[in-house]
Formats: sequence, C-alpha cells, structure tokens
Amino acid sequence: MAKKNRRKRKQRRIVIALIVFATLELLQPTGVYSGSYGLWIEFAAFLVPYLLAGYDVLAKAWHGIIHRQPFDENLLMSIATIGAFALVFFPESEPHMAEGAAVMLFYQVGTLFEDYAVGRTRRSISAMMDIAPDHANLLRDGELAVVDPSEVKQGERIVVKPGERIPLDALVVEGESQVDTAALTGESVPRAVEPGVEVVSGCINLTGAITAEVIKPYGESTVQRILELVENASEKKARTEAFITRFARYYTPIVVLSALAIALVPPLAGAASWSGCVMSALIFLVVSCPCALVISVPLSFFGGIGAASRAGILVKGSSYLENLSHVETVVFDKTGTLTDGTFRVVAVHAEEAYDPDLLLSYAAHAEAFSNHPIALSVKESYSGVIDQEQIDHVEERGGKGVSAHVRSHTVLVGNDRLMNDAGIIYRTCEVVGTILHVAVDGEYCGHIVIADVLKKDAKQAIDDLHAAGIRRTVMLTGDHERVAAAVARELGIDEYHAQLLPQDKVSYVEDLISAASGKDKLAFVGDGINDAPVLMRADVGIAMGALGSDAAIEAADVVLMDDKPSNIAQAMRISRKTMGIVWQNIVFALTVKIVIMILALPFIGIATMWLAVFGDVGVSVIAILNAMRCLALAKR
Repeated sequence: MAKKNRRKRKQRRIVIALIVFATLELLQPTGVYSGSYGLWIEFAAFLVPYLLAGYDVLAKAWHGIIHRQPFDENLLMSIATIGAFALVFFPESEPHMAEGAAVMLFYQVGTLFEDYAVGRTRRSISAMMDIAPDHANLLRDGELAVVDPSEVKQGERIVVKPGERIPLDALVVEGESQVDTAALTGESVPRAVEPGVEVVSGCINLTGAITAEVIKPYGESTVQRILELVENASEKKARTEAFITRFARYYTPIVVLSALAIALVPPLAGAASWSGCVMSALIFLVVSCPCALVISVPLSFFGGIGAASRAGILVKGSSYLENLSHVETVVFDKTGTLTDGTFRVVAVHAEEAYDPDLLLSYAAHAEAFSNHPIALSVKESYSGVIDQEQIDHVEERGGKGVSAHVRSHTVLVGNDRLMNDAGIIYRTCEVVGTILHVAVDGEYCGHIVIADVLKKDAKQAIDDLHAAGIRRTVMLTGDHERVAAAVARELGIDEYHAQLLPQDKVSYVEDLISAASGKDKLAFVGDGINDAPVLMRADVGIAMGALGSDAAIEAADVVLMDDKPSNIAQAMRISRKTMGIVWQNIVFALTVKIVIMILALPFIGIATMWLAVFGDVGVSVIAILNAMRCLALAKR
C-alpha cells in the first residue's frame, strides 16, 4: 500500500511539473524571457519544474556518490541536466534550461511507464497464479471448522464446497463433482472426480460438495510447490540478462569518462569552443543512459515466463527459458511421458467358438484376486460383475500367469510359457503389447492384448517439434525392444533405445550432449523417480507436471502442469520468440544510441538535446512496449 501511495504521489508531482513546463514554454513568444535579466528569469522559471520532477533523481545520485556507488542512470541524468542549466554561464551559447528541464521530465515520465509495464507484468502473473487457498473446511468430530490450510494434517478430512478452491492435495472419499484445473494446467475442460480420485490443491470445485482425505501437508502440496517455483524463477538469470547487468556496471563509468573527455580535450587543444563541447558532452550523457536495456531485457524474460505459466508451463528461471531457445535434440522417456502409464485392454481376439465377452469374463474371474497391473486392467475392462463364489483353486504361476476354477471349468490365463507348460497350442498376435492367452479345460479360447496406451497428443508433440526445427527426437525406455520399436514407428521418433536402466539413460544423454556442437542444447522429458538423474544431467530437464513424481519435478527446469507432451513445442516457441524480442531490443537500443552519440561529437555537432531525449526516453518506451509483447506469447 505504501508503495502504491508513493507511486501516486510521484504521478501527481510529474503531472504538475509537466503543466508548469508547458506554461513556461507557451510564454516564450511573449518576450517575458528577453531583456537584461530575461536569461536569469528563464533560468529560475525552468528550475521549478526541473526540481519538482527530478529532486528524487538528484537525491539518488548524491546517495550513490557518498556511498561510493555513483555510476548509474541517476548520475548520468543529474550531470546532463545540471550541465544544461550550467550553460547559462557561457554567454556565447544558446540557453538550454528548457531542454534540461525537459530531459528530467521525460526521463521521469519514462520511469513511470517502466513502473506501469513491470507492474502490469507482475499483476498478470499474480492473477494467473492466484491459486493459493485462503482456508480449509476441516471435518472433525462430525463438525466443520474453517481453518488455515497449513493447520490441516495428513490423514485428516476436509470438505470442499462448490465454488471453493481445493486447499490441499487429497483423495476423494465421498461425493462427485467437476473440478476446474485451468489455473494449474491451462486445461479448459473440467475434470470429473469421484471417490478414489485424487484432487490437487489450487483447483476449483465446480458442481458438488466433496469430502476428501488429505494426503500431503500444505508445505508439500502442489499449490505450494508451484508458488515456490514461480517465486524463485527470477533468481536464475539468463546469460543474456546477466550480461546486460554486467554491461551496465562497466558501461556507465566509461560513458562518464568519455563525456568528460569530449567536454575538456577539444577546448584545451584549441580545436573547439567550450560551450559546444560541453553541449556535446551533455547530449552524449543523456543518450548513453542504459535504461532501455536494463529495464526491457529482464522485462522480456519475465513476460516470457508469465506467458509460459499461462499455458500451464512452469519455467524455473530465465536461464532455462534461454536454453530452451537453443534446444536441437529432445529426448523422451516413454512410460508416463509419451504414454498414459496405465495398462489397458486394447484388443480381445477370441477363437470362433467363443464370444469375446465370455473370453474376457473367464479372464477377469481368474484374475479376480490379483493386484498386478495387468490383472487390474483386465478386471477394469470387464463390464460385468465378478462373482467370487464361482471362483476357487486360484494358483499364481510366477512369471507365467494364473490358473483357477471358474464355474467348474479349469481356466488358464497367462503368457506363452504358461501355454507351453500346459501343452496348449496358441496363436501369435501382431498387435504390439502384452499378450494374455486364455484356455478353458485345456482348449485354447483366444487372447487379450494389454498395452500402455499412447497419449492423445503424443504424435502431435513429435510432429510439432519436427515442424519447429528440432533436428533429432530420441526415445529412451526400459520397455522391450519390440514395444519401443512400435511406439517410435507410430510417433515418428527419429531414434530409440530400449531395455535401459536409469544409469543407461544418463549415459546415452551424456553421449548426445558431448556430440552436440556450439550452442545446441539437449532437453530430456520424463516423469518418474528414475528420471530424476537424467533430468538433472540434461541441458533442459522437462518434467510431467502436478501428477508427476516429486523427485522429477524437483530435478526439472521446466514443468508441464497438464502432462501434455505437445506443450513442449509451445514452450520452445515461447522461448524463441522471447529471445527474439530480447535481441530486437538490444540491437535497436544500441544502434540508435550509438548513432546519436556519433552525431553529438564536437566535430559533427548535428545532435540536439531533444534528439538525445528521444535516444533515451523514446528508445526506452519503444523497447518496453516491445518487451510487453512477451506476455501475449501464450496465445495461439
């Protein structure tokens, strides 16, 4: 609030100074500044708007001098404007008090514009990431108590009413509803939740009240983790941003010494007049102010990170945003990254004498007591009710399958080895996946194909990356060679390596990085705990979002909150456009400033103080407007 009040007071002060300045300029034709004391009247008159607008700049410059940190834009503005007023002591020179006051006024107008631009960017990100819940409805002893989310312990139950934000990561135990996940994932379509479904903090409950059991304390919740990532993003500066900061640190003293040389050397050598050289030096100081770069470059990165966040992509720092723009090779884990990570029945091939539903019924009953992922997928795909009273003599055959008596029939469900052991002739299948053969009373009935299904946008993700100019896509997986080959072929992946351990993935990534040339970077995309080492080793680690493992998200540099691999190309597009805007500002600002500096030299003398004002304030405003374009990069 205090900061907002200071900004309003500054705005009022500058508006008043502008009105006074405009009034004094309008008095020029009346001859009020003519006569023997006219010059000093003009001096005193324009000193009023100058001090009204710029006293804080002068104070900051003095503070820097006495604390031995003088070289910044405040010192440049102070020397240049005081010098413009000091030209009154050179009778042969034109009066420059109006220009001196104008430089300070427009410089302050420029700082107001910068404050507005930065504030708008921050508000955009804050509004976008305004996901922190303010309370939780704690269910205790049958009664609800409104408490701070940080007070709720793991294992306690909360009630989330329609319209409320889910305060903690929890498992639904009662009620059904639709949940808006847009703030976290950028996904516009609500997700249905029911008992047994996990809900994450930061999402909004839309339609019905739900009761959920908290599975993580607030400090470890998804919303808290995201907020920490966003808050820490500004700490990791890009190389370009860090270079601009170092550049300004050395650039300013060089400019001051150069201006001093311009003001002193030619007159002392008798090659030019004092007033002309001092004027050239002042113009040189004004136009050399590095505001356009110091403000617009960090603002561009900040806007790019904000645009990515709006698209459900969390970039942990501008350095990673810059690295993304140089990525030429993208390496994928398979399970949970390009695939859903859950096994599903993708085909049921029954022999002619058997109905597919009957085949699936026998298999589901035989697998009724197993918790193996393959058994769970079979049971999930069976639409009927499993009658456990019809099942007995269940026997697990380690590494082969299961045998059971179902409805007085002996049922075998398993792989090739189980069929071979029973002497049953079976059919092979061309569909890629895990094959479960089913035999009843020694007769082969058919087989069920179970596979880890590709994500809907996996093919689009690879196509988009190739369209974006990515030279090489690689898949590393611990899965079988045949499955990996089929996935790579279906998605159009350039290269794959199968049956790898986590350490093998790191070795492959290191080989790919060492083979890269120049600025080319490698990105690795993964979601599991076993992906954490390779995520850290890659130039850019990209983790699958809120539902990925904590270890993967912690190790990654970029987090896709919606688990959509197609957003990788979106992230790269934002990073490349951000870097394009950054370099546009750098080249534009330096080009304009260098040209005006050259024109200001005593032997050329074409540049005026008004041109210097454009070279400083005008260039800054244009660069800031350009930087603000980064906020809109998430829009397709």
